[in-house]
Amino acid sequence: MSFPQHRPRRLRATAALRKLTAEVRVEPSQLILPAFIREGISEPVPLQSMPGVVQHTTASLRKAAAEAAELGLGGIMLFGVPAVRDAAGSAGVDPEGVLNRAIADVKAEVGHDLVVMSDVCLDEFTDHGHCGVLAPDGSVDNDATLEIYARMAVVQAQAGADVLGPSGMMDGQVAVIRQALDEAGLQNTAVLAYAAKYSSAFYGPFREAVDSQLKGDRRTYQMDPSNRREAILEVELDLQEGADMVMVKPAMSYLDILADVAEMSPVPVAAYQISGEYAMIEAAAANGWIDRKAAILESVLGIRRAGADMVLTYWAAEMARWLKESN
Repeated sequence: MSFPQHRPRRLRATAALRKLTAEVRVEPSQLILPAFIREGISEPVPLQSMPGVVQHTTASLRKAAAEAAELGLGGIMLFGVPAVRDAAGSAGVDPEGVLNRAIADVKAEVGHDLVVMSDVCLDEFTDHGHCGVLAPDGSVDNDATLEIYARMAVVQAQAGADVLGPSGMMDGQVAVIRQALDEAGLQNTAVLAYAAKYSSAFYGPFREAVDSQLKGDRRTYQMDPSNRREAILEVELDLQEGADMVMVKPAMSYLDILADVAEMSPVPVAAYQISGEYAMIEAAAANGWIDRKAAILESVLGIRRAGADMVLTYWAAEMARWLKESN
């Protein structure tokens, strides 16, 4: 049968009907708030390229984490910006380093009311801005970097992180981190693997957020945007190495990858709505070209519809307020 028997518009007639028949929903518990803490500042520092996002002080980060817990967010992902960097990213393995202190502070603030996540990567901590240490020829030394990641992971878990997010795209990083955690008696610390992380043009504003010192690019270790099947290989390897969750990053330009991963993954799948995605919507809205709230909600809904169980987004807290109001 077809028209006039079939009239799909019947289920779109009212807001109540549309809500009743919605196939995909966004809940605050599915949202994770990325947050930056910068060492040596006395007030939060606004980011020019990401309106509404700041580099936090200890006090403002604790406040943001408490608000996230109160709003029912799923988690908070912490990134640290140290005052001093070196070639080996030493601040990242220092128990008193900015990120590790922040983990402890946030954990003390929220306890088990919010999942505390932390970034296991060296790019914020190195004076060359790469995600690993450099070999004499200037390339990123995969295996030497893994040794540091293992130490970082243990220190972050000891500081109180519930979930670790290795984001450097080094081969074998999940296996090394899992082994280090288990040997340290930290078997309950989960690993959210940045399994399919692409070399993207949309990371630009994030570089401001972490005061990146990067010269050149990360194409020798982050994935080539041309490749789709390779993402499945990367996810399969991370699963074999013990990943508890996997991530696709970025989200917007890689919804096909996200759908592929969601189709095959036996573990929860995250997607990161990255800084460039945030900046574009904010810029268009500021110019009056799009409806800001509607665009934000639709963009995150699209990521959920593609298969993400959880979404890292800088709008997490604001969206949670909207969702609570609408319910």
